[in-house]
Amino acid sequence: MSQKTAPDSTRRSERSRRAIYDAALALVGEVGYAKLTIEAIAARAGVGKQTIYRWWSSKGAVLLDAFLDLAEQASRAAEEGRDGVEGPEGAAGAEAGIPNSGDLEADLKYVLRATVDEFNDPKYDAPYRALAAEGLLNPELGAEFVEKLLEPQLQLYVKRVEQAREAGHVAPDIDARIALELWASPLAQRWLMRSGPLTHEYADRLVEYALHGIMPR
Repeated sequence: MSQKTAPDSTRRSERSRRAIYDAALALVGEVGYAKLTIEAIAARAGVGKQTIYRWWSSKGAVLLDAFLDLAEQASRAAEEGRDGVEGPEGAAGAEAGIPNSGDLEADLKYVLRATVDEFNDPKYDAPYRALAAEGLLNPELGAEFVEKLLEPQLQLYVKRVEQAREAGHVAPDIDARIALELWASPLAQRWLMRSGPLTHEYADRLVEYALHGIMPR
């Protein structure tokens, strides 16, 4: 008589965690962050709400981890894309790195266009927008959002500008952190405030103005 194998609690916990992530991301797109609740996430994920409270202190914390997981998946897809499988390489997939073709303008346009595509994708837009807004009201969550998601993305731009500086493609005394804000901040503001359309053409102009200025040439 065969002996039954005991259930794998680690695997069961991972399935529950994945279901919670999927539920949080889906619901924030459907009902918005204000109407998102732990109870709704638990019901959609098929788990008890105490399971969620055992791992997270709030719906914001759940959503942040879910979005970080989404970003990690996008990063892995981008890495696979380099081996022939298409994957995003913009904001959420930025961990894959910014390409260095030797042409800073082309590389920045490539990544900013991908970022525009992700900002226009409801799968990324809804949770990202919710976290950005909640981070203003919840300083602890806001700091975690910057540390775990935003800052790693910005550091990739810093690295690429520093590479360009070392290659003599930009001024030797350029501050890489200030430089990246010339294209990243206007894009983020237009997306957050919905002050204008987010297009590839707009992304290209940001890069061109940042690198070449607006004075006659």
